[in-house]
Amino acid sequence: MNDKRSVFSGLFWKFSERILAQGVSFVVSIVLARLLMPEDYGTVAMVNVFITIADVFVVSGFSTALIQKKDADDTDFSTILYCSLLVAVVIYIILFVSAPFIADFYNTPILCNVIRVFSLRMPLAAYNSVQHAYVSRHMLYKKFFYSTLFGTILSGFVGIAMAYYGLGVWALIGQYFTNSIVDTIVLSFTVEWKPKCLFSISAAKKLMSYGWKILAADLVGTVYQQLRSFIIGKVYTSSDLAYYNQGKKFPDLITTNVDGTISTVLFPAMSNYSDDKERVGKMVSRAMRVSSFVIFPLMIGLAAISKPLVLIMLTDKWLPAVPFMQIMCISGAINSVTNANLQAMKAIGRSDIVLKLEFAKKPVGLLMIVVTMNISVTAIAWTMPVYAIYAAAVNMKPNKNLIGYGLKRQIKDLIPATVYSLAMYFAIKVVSLVELPILLSLILQVMTGAGVYLALAYFTKADAFQYIVGYGKDLIKRKI
Repeated sequence: MNDKRSVFSGLFWKFSERILAQGVSFVVSIVLARLLMPEDYGTVAMVNVFITIADVFVVSGFSTALIQKKDADDTDFSTILYCSLLVAVVIYIILFVSAPFIADFYNTPILCNVIRVFSLRMPLAAYNSVQHAYVSRHMLYKKFFYSTLFGTILSGFVGIAMAYYGLGVWALIGQYFTNSIVDTIVLSFTVEWKPKCLFSISAAKKLMSYGWKILAADLVGTVYQQLRSFIIGKVYTSSDLAYYNQGKKFPDLITTNVDGTISTVLFPAMSNYSDDKERVGKMVSRAMRVSSFVIFPLMIGLAAISKPLVLIMLTDKWLPAVPFMQIMCISGAINSVTNANLQAMKAIGRSDIVLKLEFAKKPVGLLMIVVTMNISVTAIAWTMPVYAIYAAAVNMKPNKNLIGYGLKRQIKDLIPATVYSLAMYFAIKVVSLVELPILLSLILQVMTGAGVYLALAYFTKADAFQYIVGYGKDLIKRKI
C-alpha cells in the first residue's frame, strides 16, 4: 500500500509539474505563434533536428543507468556527471565546426549562428540530466514542480518580450535557454545532491555496460524521429516544416504530460522490484490501463476538434497544420502502448532487448519514409501512425516471456478505453454538425465528448476510472 501511495504521489507531482510547464508553454506558444512567422519556427525546427540528436549522447543512457541501479551513490552520480560533461564539450565542438555546412545544406545562412548559440546548452543539459536522475531515483518529484514553475514562467516572459521587439527566431532560442538555466539553478538549491570530486573508472564501466545499450537504442529512435523533419526541411519548405511541427505540438502536449509522466515515475518504481518479474508485470498492466484511459480520449478528442481549435488559438494562417495534428493524434495514442512495454524491459535490466528491438523496427520505418518522401509532407506524416502500430506489436511480444504480460492481456487492457474513445468521437462529430458560432461550438464539443466518455466509464465501472478516483481521494485525505 505504501509503495502504491508513493507511486501515485509521484504521479500527482510529476503530472502537476508537466501540466504547469505545458500549460504555461501552451499560452506562450499561442502568443509567439501570433507574433512570429511560420518561417521562424521552421528555422528552429531545422536546428532542433541536430540538437535533439546531440542531446541523446549527453542525456540518454547515462542518466537512465543511474535510475536503474538500486544502490547508486555519490561516486556513481559524480562519475556520470563528468563523463556527460566531457561528451557535451566534444559534441559542442562538432556542432560548432559543422554549423556552416549545415547552413549551406539547407541554404539558410542564419542557421550557422543559431546552431552555434543553441548548442551552448549542451554542458547545461549534461548537468541538468544528472539532477533529474537524482530526483527520479529518489522519487522526489515535488522538486520538479518548483524548478519548472520558475523556469517556464520566466522563459515565457523572455520569449514573448524578444518576439515583441522583433528578434524573430532568437526569441525562441532565448525562451529555450532561459528555461534550461532557471530549471538547473532552482534544482541546485532544492535538491540535496551536489557534484563532488569523485570519479571511479569501475563505476563508469558498470553503469555504461547498461547505459550504452539504452543510448544506442535512443539514438536510433531519435535519428529516426528527426529524419522526417530533416527530409521535410530539405525537400520541401521551411513553412511546410513549421506546419508539420505545429501539428505535432498539440499531441505532444498530451503525450509529454500524461505518457511521459507515467513513464518517468513508473521506471524507477519498477526498477526497485526488478527481481520480481510478476510484480513488474502487474505494474505494467496497471500503467497500460491507466495511461490508455487518459491518453486515448485526449488524443481522439483532439483529433475531432482540431480545426476549430487551431482557428481560435492560432488563427487561420496555421490551418495547414490541422491534418498533421489529426495524424499525430493517432500515432501518439498508439505510442503510449509502446512506451509502457519498453519501460518494463529497461527496469528489469534488459537494455540489450531494447536495443535489439530498435534494429528490428527501424528498417521498416525507414523504408516507409523513403517510399513517401517525394510524394508529399502529408504522406510522410502518415508513416507515423502506420509505423506506430507495427512498433507496438513488436514491443509487446518480448514481455510475455520477460514479465508474463503478453499480447492478449495487453489488448484486453486497451479495449475499454478504445471503445469509450470511439463513442466519444462520434458524439463530438454529431455536435459539430450543428451550426453555431465557432467558440460556442468548440465548447459544446468538448463538454459533450468529456461527458460521454466519463459517463460510459462510470456506468460500466471501468477499472482505471475507479483506480484514479480511489487514489485521488486517498491523496486528498492525506493532503498529498
